[in-house]
Amino acid sequence: MHRSADIVVYGDVRSGFEPVRSAFVENFSRRKELGGACCVYLNGERVVDLWGGVREAASGAPWEEDTMVLVYSLTKGMSAMTLALAHSRGWIDYEERVARYWPEFARNGKEEVTVRQLLSHQAGLHAFHQKIDRAVIADPVRLAGIMQDEKPQWPPGTRNAYHFISLGFYEGELLRRIDPKHRSLGVFFREEIGEPLGIDFHIGLSADVPNERLATLEQAGFLESIAGLPLPVMLAALNPWSATFRACIVNPGSGVTLDKARIYPRDLEIPAGGGVGTARAVARAYGAFATGGAELGISPATLAALRAPAAAPERGFYDEVLKCEAQYGLGFMKSFGDFAFGRKDAFGFPGAGGSLGYADPGIGLGYGYVTNRIASGFEPDPRDVALREAIASVVR
Repeated sequence: MHRSADIVVYGDVRSGFEPVRSAFVENFSRRKELGGACCVYLNGERVVDLWGGVREAASGAPWEEDTMVLVYSLTKGMSAMTLALAHSRGWIDYEERVARYWPEFARNGKEEVTVRQLLSHQAGLHAFHQKIDRAVIADPVRLAGIMQDEKPQWPPGTRNAYHFISLGFYEGELLRRIDPKHRSLGVFFREEIGEPLGIDFHIGLSADVPNERLATLEQAGFLESIAGLPLPVMLAALNPWSATFRACIVNPGSGVTLDKARIYPRDLEIPAGGGVGTARAVARAYGAFATGGAELGISPATLAALRAPAAAPERGFYDEVLKCEAQYGLGFMKSFGDFAFGRKDAFGFPGAGGSLGYADPGIGLGYGYVTNRIASGFEPDPRDVALREAIASVVR
């Protein structure tokens, strides 16, 4: 335990990593942190494991060692790990057409979409045209039928467009098709990644998880959140005909990941934005990939593909949804320009509001930061940046 004035932070750091603890404490004293956790694995060893603040603002209940929280799009990176494992087992080829594994997917101009294009947000399938709600999400057959009928917004492989919620559903059906046991993505993650690594991360939270283990989110209202965005994104988010609005705001929108009675929905898989877990789980999983992935059965060829630079679509890395440059590769975000994390071959994914998880294979580092104070705006979160800068000062 570390106490500074009225701030109490729990956990420990390995000798030399004290700057990370200082940055974590300063997140509370200077950067308006409410509750959160940070964890780092380096070459298989846990060198940072910190948590503090409150998990629920209304009651003041403390953030405990095993508190879990919704991490929004950080979930995308965890979901991509399942496809990486499938690739390592020879079930899927990133360069092959999706329709080879899922024949009905070929309808309405999708016959030439490759697995790489789909996972890298280049398929033009960022928004749904038929109604998507919790009942549809809970019915994989019905959901698959809707996805099969979708038509790409533009020729696949020509543009970047952030598949905000849709990507995870496509990944889930693809995985179900290629897995010999036909498991859902959430079940596959639990059995093939979560349980072997002994981590608390769930894509589809079980009904038996008590509310007391879950942090409630404190987030700005819709208008305040919109006002914190860059002008091009703000205008697009308010335009019901824009790619941004259709991908991010409605059908189903981020509200589908919340539940008034149970904090988060139970037994509902939202692989692109509904993951719930701890920072320790995120760092442990990425740490396994950062050290070669052998304990999960990740092949050298798969790891090399994940470490490779992002392949640009024909019109470059400009994202038609986010209205800025963004680089994706095989389900992960790659380190780039305005969102640089780790070295050039690092891969991971941020979550709306500030969370981040990534693997930096060049130095064997896995990182996880989670929070329940959901920041508005679009830039890398100052809390996460401070933690990563402190880590860099130690392992540079």
